[in-house]
Amino acid sequence: MPRMVTELRRQPALGFLHAEMWFSRTIILVQYWRSMEQLLAYAKNKQAHHLPAWQAFNNAVGTDGSVGIWHETYTAAAGTYESVYVNMPAFGLGKAGTLQAASGGKQSAAGRLRADQDPRSE
Repeated sequence: MPRMVTELRRQPALGFLHAEMWFSRTIILVQYWRSMEQLLAYAKNKQAHHLPAWQAFNNAVGTDGSVGIWHETYTAAAGTYESVYVNMPAFGLGKAGTLQAASGGKQSAAGRLRADQDPRSE
């Protein structure tokens, strides 16, 4: 994965925005992408690092039970998510995007989640 993340950071046109990685009892990598289409295009790109690595993994390990993979993918539309940072630097989704101060009508979760909606629909 580190080679893939390096490749993606060097080519922002591929749609990769940011990643957070944790090493503990397991390895967890959370990625943020501009669009699902760009994520899927990268995953299937024969010239990129991902597909050959995935094929090599499947040939070497496959489903023999020695290595587990957990994978989830979510699509979030504007106005359907929030990240709140208090006394800490941007992290995760906030680091992948642009932070805005929670002022005015954005001081509550309901206000922040309505911020991107058309005011005429309220």
